[in-house]
Amino acid sequence: MEEADITLQPGSPFAMIGAHTDSPCLRVKPVSKKQSEGFIQLGVETYGGGLWHTWFDRDLSLAGRVMVRDASGKHQQKLVKIDRPILRIPTLAIHLDRQETFSFNKETQLFPIAGLASAELNRKGRLGDEQDSSTKADSFSPIAEPRERHHPHLVELIAKEASVSAEDVLDFELILYDTQRSCIGGIREELMFSPRLDNLCMSFCSTKGLIDSVTASDSLENESCIRLISLFDHEEIGSNTAQGADSNVLPTIIRRLSLLGPTDATSTAYEQSLAASFLVSADMAHSVNPNYAAKYEPDHKPEMNKGTVIKINANARYATNSPGIVLIQEAARRAQVPLQLFVVRNDSSCGSTIGPMLSAAIGTRTLDLGNAQLSMHSIRETGGVYDVDYATKLFSSFFTHYSDLSQNIVVD
Repeated sequence: MEEADITLQPGSPFAMIGAHTDSPCLRVKPVSKKQSEGFIQLGVETYGGGLWHTWFDRDLSLAGRVMVRDASGKHQQKLVKIDRPILRIPTLAIHLDRQETFSFNKETQLFPIAGLASAELNRKGRLGDEQDSSTKADSFSPIAEPRERHHPHLVELIAKEASVSAEDVLDFELILYDTQRSCIGGIREELMFSPRLDNLCMSFCSTKGLIDSVTASDSLENESCIRLISLFDHEEIGSNTAQGADSNVLPTIIRRLSLLGPTDATSTAYEQSLAASFLVSADMAHSVNPNYAAKYEPDHKPEMNKGTVIKINANARYATNSPGIVLIQEAARRAQVPLQLFVVRNDSSCGSTIGPMLSAAIGTRTLDLGNAQLSMHSIRETGGVYDVDYATKLFSSFFTHYSDLSQNIVVD
């Protein structure tokens, strides 16, 4: 294989797409063991701003990270997913509540049921029974063991999924999820029904777009730009964590990569890279809802399967500006994919993304966009099938052509 020409120099520009991987959900509390009126229940905590009423009467289960003790005595993490329904948050029968508006208390009425308490009485020789002697009487634990803080059945189920004994489960971070599979819907199969489209859809499209751009024939020949995606956690709760967009993760990576090249690095290579780079903040957008059309600005009503939506806000809730719009428009033109424009009504609040905070932190030109969807932050959302292809092609074109496009858009 012939060695490709190396064109990267210290201070080379970056073509970047940033997205987030988290979604509003319910998380198991550190002490979750609850029992009421003959039911085993699970204490949960809300994460992010979810449409919590949509979590009622769904077939729920658990997934997440478990810390376990292995055979050598070391502590390690394992990922688990209980792939069957085990939880449900029941609504109150209409005969007992005739209110037209469904309301509930998130602390007292959002606890899922996990089974009947009578099942506990029939447990013999298993974790949690009086005859269990696996825990040494003289052992000391600074906090209560998992089997004391959570229902024994739950700890055993987690241990089984992690392929360890229940006594070796040390702690866990588990979230609830809907076990119903994602699917294609609509009369002409033009829609997709799925949990967590916000923002796994944009995470997928940006990843696929990057892969497509670098696997294309001669795509990287004489490339002078570094192509990068960054998928953050904790956007739904403000991004102010070590894994969030408000951390120093991306600036640190850019600083190190800005020194790449065959020549000696200059002292201003990092700043040169930032000045020449461009960041696309990819987060799902709102489709017009036909039942609530008055909630949208009359001239800005994005539709599903009509192309990725460029998000604009005069108060900088989004980081989009005109030079960025021109650049993305040219990338879309080369990919032959449509785009849409969106602003919120003046009398309506506007959400935000990782775009403004990253733009402010690193000073790089930034644009906010995303595919249109319905039911954002519901346990089950709706998107357009064709928009996935549109966004993927747009991102691939952005990566492939940024070096050329950035030279032709001059801002004094």
